[in-house]
Amino acid sequence: MTILNSVVTWLMKKRIHQIELFMKYPNDVQAEWFNQLISNAEDTEWGKKHHYKSIKTIADFKERVPLQNYDTLKPYIERMLKGEQNVLWPSEIRWFAKSSGTTSDRSKFIPVSEESLEECHFKGGKDMLTIYCNNRPDALLFTGKGLTLGGSHQVGQLNSDTFFGDLSAVIMKNLPMWAEFYRTPDLTIALLENFEEKIEKMAHATKSVNVTCISGVPTWNILLFKRILEITGKNNLLEVWPNLELYFHGAVSFTPYREQFKKLIPNNDMYYLETYNASEGFFGIQDREEPGDMLLMLDYGIWYEFLPLENLHDENPDTLTLDEVEIGKNYALIISTNAGLWRYMIGDTVRFTSLDPFRIQITGRTKHFMNAFGEEIIIDNAERALEEACRQTEATIRDYTAAPIYFTDSKCGSHEWIIEFDRKPAEFDRFVDLLDETLRKVNSDYDAKRFKDMALLRPKVHTVPEGTFVNWMKQRGKFGGQHKVPRLANNREYVDSILAMMN
Repeated sequence: MTILNSVVTWLMKKRIHQIELFMKYPNDVQAEWFNQLISNAEDTEWGKKHHYKSIKTIADFKERVPLQNYDTLKPYIERMLKGEQNVLWPSEIRWFAKSSGTTSDRSKFIPVSEESLEECHFKGGKDMLTIYCNNRPDALLFTGKGLTLGGSHQVGQLNSDTFFGDLSAVIMKNLPMWAEFYRTPDLTIALLENFEEKIEKMAHATKSVNVTCISGVPTWNILLFKRILEITGKNNLLEVWPNLELYFHGAVSFTPYREQFKKLIPNNDMYYLETYNASEGFFGIQDREEPGDMLLMLDYGIWYEFLPLENLHDENPDTLTLDEVEIGKNYALIISTNAGLWRYMIGDTVRFTSLDPFRIQITGRTKHFMNAFGEEIIIDNAERALEEACRQTEATIRDYTAAPIYFTDSKCGSHEWIIEFDRKPAEFDRFVDLLDETLRKVNSDYDAKRFKDMALLRPKVHTVPEGTFVNWMKQRGKFGGQHKVPRLANNREYVDSILAMMN
C-alpha cells in the first residue's frame, strides 16, 4: 500500500502546475471560460431566448441576462425534472442536487450536468487531495480509507430517468471505481436515508477500518464520532483510527467546532482543510496549512461575478468581475456554470483576503443576517465575537442561533442568542459582555446602535441542554446530511421555535 500511496500522490501533484497557471493568469482563465460557456449554450432554449450567438462582450451578457435566483429559474428546472433537455444546458441532465439551504423550507433542485460532475465537483475533490499532498509530502493518506458522512439518495418522482439527492449522495453515486475503492463504508450504508440508522451502521462498519481521512459537516460528524467512542469504549478517535491525518470540512464555519475536534483528535499534526463546495458548484479550497481563507478555483467551468453587498437591493445592480474586486469588501457571489445556471445568485457572501492569487472567506448568507435596527450583523461578525468570548472564558460552543428582539413602546430592541455549549463559560455574564464588546469592535453599525443603550440593549443569551439543536433539526425534518443550523435570522422564526420547544 505504501508504494501505491507514493504513485497516487505523485500523479496528484502533476495537477499543481495547472493550479499555478490559473493563479498566475486568473483573468485570462476566467475570460476563456466565459466565452466557452456562452458558445456551448447558444443553441439551448435559454441561449436562443437571450441571443447568445451575438454576445461578444461581458457587457452584452449583463445587458441581456438579468440576475437570477432559484425562483426565476424554477420554471425551467421543473421542466428539466420531467425529462426535458436542452433547456438551460446542451448536454443531457439526469441528476439534480437537492439543496438543503436553511433560508427556505422549499426544496431546491439544482441541475448537475456531466460536465459539472467531471470538471467541477470531481475535479474539486481531486484538487483537495492534490493540495493536501503538495503541502504534506510525507502524507500516507492512501494507505487507508476515507470516510464521508453525507446525505441520502433517492429516485426523482417526476420522471423515471431523473435522479436527485443531497450533493454528497449524487457525487458518491457517480464516483469512478478508483475513487470508490478508497472510501468507506459501503454505499448501502453511506446512502441510507434514515440518518439515525445511518449513524449507527456507519459506526459499527468503520470502527475497525483503517480510516486516514474524514469529511463532512462538523455537527453531524461529531455525532458519529461520539457514537463510535461509545461503542468501542475508547477515549478519542486516534485510539480507534491511529493513522487518521486529515479532515475536510465545509458548509459551516469550523470555528465553533475546533476545540471539540481537538479533544476528539488529540494530535497537533492533524490537518484540517476547508472547502467551499455547494450544490451549485465547487468554488474554493484552503491551499495553505494555516486556516483563514480559500483559493478561488478558476478552472472548474464557472464564471464569476461579484455584487457589492451595499447594492444588493438596488434595481438592476451593476456587478463586478474578478479584476474589479477589492480586498475586505463583502460581495454576494454570482455564478454562470457548466450546468446551466446563468448569473445565478447563490445566496452566499464572500470577502477577498488576497488578489494575487485570489483567495476568499465566506462571510455569510444574503438572507442570514440581523439588521432589524440598521446594525448589519453578518455571520462573520458573530463567529469572531463568539470565538473571542469562548477564548477568554474557556468555553466551547456546539451550536447557536440568534435573532432580534423588536422594539416595544417601553423598551429598546436587542439581540437574542440561543447557545448550546460543549463546555460552559467559567463566567457566564462575562461571556455575554465579551460577545457584546467584540461585536462592537468588529461592527461599527452595531457599536453605534449600542451607544448608551439608545437603540440596542445588551444581548440576551440563553443556554440550552445538550442535544437541543439536534432535536430541533429533527422536528424540522432537516436532520443529518448537508443540513445546517441557521446561525442568524432577521426574524424570530427559528428562535421562537426553539424556545417553544424548550417550554
